[in-house]
Amino acid sequence: MTTEPSNPGRPHHMNASPSSAVQIGALVPLTRPGWVEAGRHLLAGLELAVRDVNDGGGIGGRPLELLVRDTAADPGKAAAAVAELAGLGVVALAGEYHSVVARAAAAEADALGLPFLCSSAVLDGLTEKPTDWVARLPPAQSHGWRIYADFLLGAGHRRIAVVTEPSVYWASGTGILRDHLAPQGGSVTELDARVLDPAAVCDALVDSGATALLLLAGFPEPAVSIVKAVRGDRRLADVLIGAPAGQPEFAGWAASLGDDGAGVPFLRYLPERLGPLGTRVEAALRERLAAAPSFVAFEGYDTVTVLADIVRAQGPDRTRIAASWPHVSVEGTRGPIRFSRPPGSSVWQWVWAPTQVVDRDPAHPDRFRVRHAT
Repeated sequence: MTTEPSNPGRPHHMNASPSSAVQIGALVPLTRPGWVEAGRHLLAGLELAVRDVNDGGGIGGRPLELLVRDTAADPGKAAAAVAELAGLGVVALAGEYHSVVARAAAAEADALGLPFLCSSAVLDGLTEKPTDWVARLPPAQSHGWRIYADFLLGAGHRRIAVVTEPSVYWASGTGILRDHLAPQGGSVTELDARVLDPAAVCDALVDSGATALLLLAGFPEPAVSIVKAVRGDRRLADVLIGAPAGQPEFAGWAASLGDDGAGVPFLRYLPERLGPLGTRVEAALRERLAAAPSFVAFEGYDTVTVLADIVRAQGPDRTRIAASWPHVSVEGTRGPIRFSRPPGSSVWQWVWAPTQVVDRDPAHPDRFRVRHAT
């Protein structure tokens, strides 16, 4: 793996060095305000897949190499990294966790003619216009969040409150929930985390009559303080707390909240049972991370697996790589991966990664319970 140069401001050509390796650029949030824990899992999956490809002989006898750039959840930094990596000669781009950052990266990759396989970001509008340069592994937000809304309806929740911060991603999620719940007699009340402190969120939640509160806000704050306030308010003892974006997946959630963090359903993109490849990769990721791997780590592994398969077949030609999305047929850690264009999609999409609604078991907060699956 190659990390960022010590002087990232020097001209691109000075960073390049002759190499027989096939190079893939990787965008990963590794510093704050990025979600560092998610970035660490994503990078672990990417790196493990590169190791496995090279242990199997590489790409036509050439080693595969990652050129990693830290996005720090900054769209501008991500776009600059894409331009730099394109100048360094990478054959394709992988990664990114944050949707708004991935959107900036996708726009730059499209403009430069650099194939980009997005590992983890789900925002529907990943590009403003249809492009053949970008493909995506995780389900579009509209797909996953509708599944989450069905879970809420099945559990008897029709009056939903969301505590939210300004973000294209959170606004999109709120709209998806509202549109899906309304025909079933459901409603969504928005609570502004910028205006309401945790105690005021509790008061507004009581006034709303909602039976579920969804956290569409940053972690650790304000999400941790809001969860603690709701859990400590006797008036809200029967209110479900949910986090569709997946915050409770990571160990940092449990470390910050302990028992209060259990019983908070979230979306996870894993099958109920892993096959032989997934089981082997899970064990290797667990060793690499010294912790249970999240679904994000599997997304990273599958990204490199797909790109390596394409480059083996097409060679390191960017145009031919991008033209290959509709012909991909790869066994990933979570099932067979193929790409198509579902209605309304501007990018090539795996339709769909397996999707679950899970939570941490209140009796054993270090274990997960599957509450709903597709």
